[in-house]
Amino acid sequence: MNRNYNFLSGNSPLIISMPHAGTTIPDEIASAMTPAALEMPDVDWHIPQLYEMAKDYDATVISAEYMRYVIDLNRSPNDTSLYPGQDTTGLCPIDTFSKQAIYKAGMQPDETEIKARIKQYWQPYHDKLSSEIKRIHAIHGIAVLWDAHSIASHVPRFFTGQLPDFNFGTADMQSCDASLQDAFAETIQKSLHASKFSHVFNGRFKGGYITRHYGMPAENIHAVQLELSQRIYMEEKLPYRYDPVLAKDAQLLIGDLLETCVTWASRHKQKL
Repeated sequence: MNRNYNFLSGNSPLIISMPHAGTTIPDEIASAMTPAALEMPDVDWHIPQLYEMAKDYDATVISAEYMRYVIDLNRSPNDTSLYPGQDTTGLCPIDTFSKQAIYKAGMQPDETEIKARIKQYWQPYHDKLSSEIKRIHAIHGIAVLWDAHSIASHVPRFFTGQLPDFNFGTADMQSCDASLQDAFAETIQKSLHASKFSHVFNGRFKGGYITRHYGMPAENIHAVQLELSQRIYMEEKLPYRYDPVLAKDAQLLIGDLLETCVTWASRHKQKL
């Protein structure tokens, strides 16, 4: 295990990134945080466990070690807003999704601290992700990057009502070939495991920095983000327990979708 991320090397065209799965907070940062922040309500809980089938597709998997309050790996290092005009959290968030303060009074990170966190925590993850995309692309001539996320089913700050269960983001089909999004839609239509779940493409979540930055379909690097509603696989309140019975159908559908990535990549490469 690298200090900044957990890594599993694979050799299929599929790379899975889990930038918000981390739960580690360094002591010196934790000491500045509020009790509300230390409950870590905004973690993408249990994503590595939910995606344990990734090895069946020989996928490369990289997941964050550090919690998103330390630094958000799915934000630009310049902290450019992903959704101009809409509420969002930044590179080094100062409040939770429910707008509770993350830091004690006067203890928010300053510009110097943020730059240090970029160097220590943000850059190593992205260096590894970038190098793996290049490696896989060199092997296959194509790479599919799957950015795996989850979020509470109700977050009034960001969306009204209950979030759909499966939220696909392809930057309005700018981060991948349109036929890959079509393949996902066909899989959902045909999958025996999809009937109980709602889904949307490019709804509230269109893909974050990772999807938009690394997705270059013209160069045959295709990126998609999946934001899952946590209600379909876990308890949404403390202690945020994983529910294997509840999660079973979601896992089966995720497996179908990952298989779609690998199959599509093979077919798409042959068309080039």
